[in-house]
Amino acid sequence: MLLDVLLPLGLLIVVAKLVEGFLGRFGLSSIVAYTATGVLLGPVLGIVQPSPEIQLFLGLGIFVLFFLVGLDEIDIQGFVATIRGRYFVAAVLSVIISLVAAMLVTSDLAGLPFSLGLHFTEALALAGILSLSSLGLVAKVLADSGHLKEPIGLKIFTIVAIAEVAALLVVGFTIGEHHEPSLMGMVTLLLQIFGFVVITWVLSTRVLPPAILFLQRFLNVPELSFGLLLGGLFLIVVGAEKIGLHGTIGALLFGVALSGLPQRVHWEIMPGMRSASEGLFVPLFFASAGLQFDLSFTALPLATIVALAVIPLVGKFVGAFLSTYLTRIEAPFTLATGLMSKGVAEIALLLVLLEFGVIGQDVFSLFVLIMFGYILFMPPILGFAIKRARLTSTAVLPQSVPLSYVRAALGDVKVSSVLDRTRTYPAPDVTVESFTKNWVVPKERDYVVVEAGKVAGIVSLSKVRTIAKDKRATTTLAEILQAKIPPAWSDELIVDVMEQMTEHSLAVMPINDRESGEFVGTVESQNVLDLVVLMDEIKKEAEQLQEPQPS
Repeated sequence: MLLDVLLPLGLLIVVAKLVEGFLGRFGLSSIVAYTATGVLLGPVLGIVQPSPEIQLFLGLGIFVLFFLVGLDEIDIQGFVATIRGRYFVAAVLSVIISLVAAMLVTSDLAGLPFSLGLHFTEALALAGILSLSSLGLVAKVLADSGHLKEPIGLKIFTIVAIAEVAALLVVGFTIGEHHEPSLMGMVTLLLQIFGFVVITWVLSTRVLPPAILFLQRFLNVPELSFGLLLGGLFLIVVGAEKIGLHGTIGALLFGVALSGLPQRVHWEIMPGMRSASEGLFVPLFFASAGLQFDLSFTALPLATIVALAVIPLVGKFVGAFLSTYLTRIEAPFTLATGLMSKGVAEIALLLVLLEFGVIGQDVFSLFVLIMFGYILFMPPILGFAIKRARLTSTAVLPQSVPLSYVRAALGDVKVSSVLDRTRTYPAPDVTVESFTKNWVVPKERDYVVVEAGKVAGIVSLSKVRTIAKDKRATTTLAEILQAKIPPAWSDELIVDVMEQMTEHSLAVMPINDRESGEFVGTVESQNVLDLVVLMDEIKKEAEQLQEPQPS
């Protein structure tokens, strides 16, 4: 019996990794390789058939996959920080238009003869999946093409990051809802989800990280962090299922919560999780998806096949283009192309809908084929669109830099590399009137206050504006400054400092020397962004100078 279980699992894993290496030579995604393996060994050759044991690994793969998506791609803090900006408006508007277009074919609201006619909640869940954008795919394309640290790369990265979170919120609130909606039921569900999110966030950010570090220091246990994270993941999944939230959303939230860990801790505790996922769970998951793929979709009416393939595609692009155009963001075609990117989460969520019976085998297989088209063709199309993009020298960049972008572009850069040591700072005894006349400059909202070489606090312009004009000549900065500032050190990674700035809603962070404790300078979010672009330009110029000159 055990051999009957191990044989198909072993075949799926070995063949999947070999096919990944082969297709990788042609620039094809590993997801395509894994799913093609399942199709080859299952429907084509009939060697491997879906079984309860394989379904078990399929479930585990889904949870691990969504944990990693939450860890690497979802940027809730960046999402919140951009709410007042035009990029937020453009991204959310594009998702809304895409949802409306997809609902035309997933529900019977418009009465179209070729629609799927799903119940409203189920139709909205499927429409949310069709409206998703893949930040992981976009980040890879930008990094591979060398555009990640350029202004166009930041613009695409930011708008896709916001759109992905917005669409996932829609899916998260609908994919686990299997009963008739009512006001009391929705309120109860929202309260349960809120309580679950709070508990998950506290455990993930306040309990688990220090516990891991403490146990690693006092216990000599191999792969302790891997075991704690994997076990914690499964416990969170169980907790999510108990309150009626699908386990994939619980895994996603767990990953999102842990994404705020310091970068050094990430490097220390994640290798085991990534090895297990990339070597076992993820290949098995997508190979299992391939096992369930068939040609049953060919029996669907031709009008339905065309509608399901074309209407969400056109609606998503039109929504993306219109939203970026109406908000007057440069390069709307390129940004719209970035929003069209699809990745692995869509197939995983489609499998969840198949498991619930929301969609049948025919619709599932059709959408998997459509997602393959996105995964195969969007990277080169996005690369082409980026090359055609033309930005003016005064291109308007996002006001808030997503933390996920900082992780991708500046993962190993220390604070000392971006530290501003040249500025002078007001003292606590400076009056508000004098401060506004002599220290306030455009586009800066937070200012460090220094006394005798020590940081006294930070003054925000929003606080300054609360002081009546007739009292500004007698009110000093010491009376309105924020004195409790989290410590930041020059030998820290810039990612960790940007994390603290986002968490405490600061645009500037005072930096101290770890050994002496003395104040040595500041880091500003806008300066970090400027430096990312500058560092990339310097690198390119250096590479050009090193190239041999024609004789």
